[in-house]
Amino acid sequence: MLLTVDVGNTNTVLGLFEGERLVQSWRVKTDPRDTADELWLLYRSLIDGFELTGLAVCSTVPAVLRELRTMITNYLSDIPTTIIEPGVKTGVPLLVDNPKEIGADRIVNTLAAHSLYGKNGPCIVVDFGTSTNLDVVSPKGEFLGGALAAGIEISVDALAQRAAQLRKVELVLPRSVIGKNTVEALQSGTIYGFAGQVDGLVNRIIEVLDADYPGSEEISVIATGGLAPLVLGISETLDYHEPDLTLIGLRLVHERNR
Repeated sequence: MLLTVDVGNTNTVLGLFEGERLVQSWRVKTDPRDTADELWLLYRSLIDGFELTGLAVCSTVPAVLRELRTMITNYLSDIPTTIIEPGVKTGVPLLVDNPKEIGADRIVNTLAAHSLYGKNGPCIVVDFGTSTNLDVVSPKGEFLGGALAAGIEISVDALAQRAAQLRKVELVLPRSVIGKNTVEALQSGTIYGFAGQVDGLVNRIIEVLDADYPGSEEISVIATGGLAPLVLGISETLDYHEPDLTLIGLRLVHERNR
């Protein structure tokens, strides 16, 4: 089985694939202080009972990636491994000013989105994580660039820290967009506000794509990331929800390199 590991700033998502089928997945906290041995103890406890035939990794946290390399060398040196980094074949042309700036997760999301939804035109991936990333994919599967915004939880934390009479609240949908108390007002501003932000950005991106690719049948907008469920059904522009998009992209890159 193929183990895929997506290391994000807040959480790490792991998935086990048998062929194209995702058999099992886990979401754990990312701690940049973890050593290679600690990572192995955690991963081994999760995959106990499964026989690994491959490993695919992407990381936006350099400290964790360094320890992961050591873990692989010490414990998984006989397993075919793909780490998303410069020089690895992804099949994704990066049409941006500095390709080295693009996070590995955005590259594999581009590949997965194009493979799953890009048959009839461009795609827009909206990744709701520590930051909210909007990645734009051409009909040919090229990464065209995108937009980055502060994530939902970061914004809530910052507001609680900077406003003396406001506090962190549970991120659930309030009774109404018009909050009747401080908690509901914060929930409304956060959830409806972020949905509106995403819709505004997506609509502006669609205007550009319509002009650049006038013959496209459709433009698919795909939501992913751990916080995506907060705005599903509220955002007016999200067409699909694919929570395992990054893991699928890791599988596709691993297959290309094996």
